[in-house]
Amino acid sequence: MFPAGRFSLHVWPCVGAWKALRVEHLPVQLCSVRCWTSPALVPRITTHYTVYPREKDPRWEGVEMERFADEADVVIVGGGPAGLSAAVRLKQLAQESGKALRVCVVEKASQIGAHTLSGACLEPSALNELLPDWKERGAPLNTPVTEDKFGILTEKFRIPVPILPGLPMNNHGNYIVRLGHFVRWLGEQAEELGVELYPGYAAAEVLFHEDGSVKGIATNDVGISKDGSPKDVFERGMELHAKVTLFAEGCHGHLAKQLYKHFSLRENCQPQTYAIGLKEVWIIDEKKWKPGRVEHTVGWPLDRNTYGGSFSYHLNEGEPLVALGFVFQRWKHHPSVALTLEGGNCIAYGARALNEGGFQSLPKLTFPGGLLVGCSPGFLNVPKIKGTHTAMKSGMLAAEAIFRKIADENTQSETAGIHVPDYEDDLKKSWVWNELYSVRNIRPAFHSYFGLYGGMVYTGIFYWIFRGKEPWTLKHRGKDCDQLKPAKDCTPIDYPKPDGKLSFDLLSSLALSGTNHEQDQPPHLTLMDDSIPVTQNLAVYDGPEQHFCPAGVYEYVPIETGDGMRLQINAQNCVHCKACDIKDPSQNINWVVPEGSGGPAYNGM
Repeated sequence: MFPAGRFSLHVWPCVGAWKALRVEHLPVQLCSVRCWTSPALVPRITTHYTVYPREKDPRWEGVEMERFADEADVVIVGGGPAGLSAAVRLKQLAQESGKALRVCVVEKASQIGAHTLSGACLEPSALNELLPDWKERGAPLNTPVTEDKFGILTEKFRIPVPILPGLPMNNHGNYIVRLGHFVRWLGEQAEELGVELYPGYAAAEVLFHEDGSVKGIATNDVGISKDGSPKDVFERGMELHAKVTLFAEGCHGHLAKQLYKHFSLRENCQPQTYAIGLKEVWIIDEKKWKPGRVEHTVGWPLDRNTYGGSFSYHLNEGEPLVALGFVFQRWKHHPSVALTLEGGNCIAYGARALNEGGFQSLPKLTFPGGLLVGCSPGFLNVPKIKGTHTAMKSGMLAAEAIFRKIADENTQSETAGIHVPDYEDDLKKSWVWNELYSVRNIRPAFHSYFGLYGGMVYTGIFYWIFRGKEPWTLKHRGKDCDQLKPAKDCTPIDYPKPDGKLSFDLLSSLALSGTNHEQDQPPHLTLMDDSIPVTQNLAVYDGPEQHFCPAGVYEYVPIETGDGMRLQINAQNCVHCKACDIKDPSQNINWVVPEGSGGPAYNGM
């Protein structure tokens, strides 16, 4: 189970009185923010056109801004399990009915699956429905679960807990997979059916018809310097127009965020809540390797009021591999964990955010011209820690509803984006809805006075005995960004230094992610106000972004000329986890897509 997040917060002296002036429309290279307590000038951090429009920048005068436009029947944003399942199902239906249907998938990773990260223990229910002959097709499901183990950790000991049939953590019939490899295979199935895949093209903008319905998307521009000016090789992105656009971006999609506001999709649901998941893959001593073993733990090093836990999956991939997930630097030194890892070699690292709001946090899923599928709206089954099967099924249901609508002769002549409300109706009749509804109260139950132990008791009584049929629905505790406390109210956590054998410094781990971005481009971690990091985040919260980012993107460093500190954004390190956009207490950070193909280069994570 991925942790909800722990943050080391300290008091930073002498910054509480900082004030700042914001300079809006000067040429970018001359803009600065002056701090009242220092004569130094702090250079502008954000140069991205989403914050500083090009039409107000004289350097863009005369630059050709026309975009090439192309037409498709359906455009899908995101080449993950949900998006690819929708694409496959659409083409299956088109073939069955003898109709021509153009389906395009845009994916920001350089290759299909390169940005995919999950545990992952796959429940094959949706796959069985989508491609019943997946074994004959060579799907990379090589490790059926053979053993389930669960335990509560204290600092030195492990207390085993039996996993009874029917509990969420029972993995009988599931497969341990490297999800990036599975997604790549799913992409191959889509291509065989005629789906057009465009990896390396990030969807940067939602396009709208005059009536307000979604028209499609525009891909990102390329060839922009770090200071926001055009390079000689500048190229405008292209527009992809569609009758229906599916948004399958994954957790906290940056286009979905805009759609929530534009169409008021979150008016009738609770706020989404999140976890940050970190994962490593190790080659271990073959004598300690138990292919098919699944282990989960809760407890240490988290306290009873922090929702989270660990996973350890033994893969059968031709070499003794183990996939691990949790708060690594301390957890890996627990005697029961270290025993497996000692003498091994860490070969991969990555991180991503997860939607954990579940049933209570599902937004409205349809709007004129578009739909939300997969992890983007939040179909993760939280206590199971599984979302691939529900994401795939949501994509399949969306495809079926879309195809019925497009095939309807009455909609053939429509020029605006097609609205497909049937998708949401179909979803509510499916096993996805029943599954999420039955576990809706398990995570909120952990936020009682009894914390972890109260949640486990609740799960045993109300889920296992009554099968989630309790008549009430518990609420979440609110937005994640509102949960931070001021640094003055917190005690710093003394983390042990990494030993280089079981635990590693952040930059050493980051090197294993393969992440890379063209350095001479505007940082895609944008700030709506460049002054807030110092005056608010650092002064009040000790700069939490420098603690919770799993990639070392954010640093507070001394100002070169004068006293005080400034925020430095190392955007090239970003692994696209979205934690900063989610957890920033001032909600000043806005994650946007970098140039296409930038980001991690995961190999079967």
